[in-house]
Amino acid sequence: MELLTVDNLLALLTLTFLEIVLGIDNIIFISITTEKLPIDKQKFARVLGLFLAMLMRIILLALITQLQVLNNALFTLFEMDITGKGLILLGGGLFLLVKSTLEIHHKVEQIEHSDEHEKKKISMGNAIFQIVMLDIVFSFDSILTAVGLSDNLMIMVIAVIISLIVMMVFANSISEFINQHPSLQLLALSFLILIGFMLILEAFHFEIPKGYIYFAVMFSFIIELLNMRFRSNKKTKMRKKV
Repeated sequence: MELLTVDNLLALLTLTFLEIVLGIDNIIFISITTEKLPIDKQKFARVLGLFLAMLMRIILLALITQLQVLNNALFTLFEMDITGKGLILLGGGLFLLVKSTLEIHHKVEQIEHSDEHEKKKISMGNAIFQIVMLDIVFSFDSILTAVGLSDNLMIMVIAVIISLIVMMVFANSISEFINQHPSLQLLALSFLILIGFMLILEAFHFEIPKGYIYFAVMFSFIIELLNMRFRSNKKTKMRKKV
């Protein structure tokens, strides 16, 4: 099949853009998880985490016909069919809820006891394990989006590779920016709680348009950036007065 056609190029551009958008929650989770690693290992862990995400998506794309089995009902609970995909989404959603809630608690405790500002450290293996587990869950959205927009496996794989390379380039900048601003960290963790809740609902066949959540998060993010700008200007004016 000819790859360099107008339809394929449009599909590639659209898919790449959507893959980047869908990868934002992945970057946020990776940023928060790798923050607990020693500084000299954080960059490597972020790149490795995104590389594994790319590998996971390509493998799932290659096995897309086999993945249809996950949509088959395993058992019925309260007159609702529970599928393999549903169990994976449920596990990932619960993990995100617990992980994000514990992280928020840790951040608040850290602020309240700022004199005891030592961060809890985790091992590289622990961080990579958490990233890989969430990569599997986050990959489903990516794969389903790709399959819905194109029937060309090569186009889907190229879009995934390009989007992950773009995210690798900007992952460190995004992570450092988030980690330097506690309010943005809490906003990001709240976003992950929303994603976790959405995954749980999807596990029980309640579909929520993700555009609503992304819009709410983007709106909150813009407001927080304005607040940061306001606080910065206020500090500058106070210095000038002094």
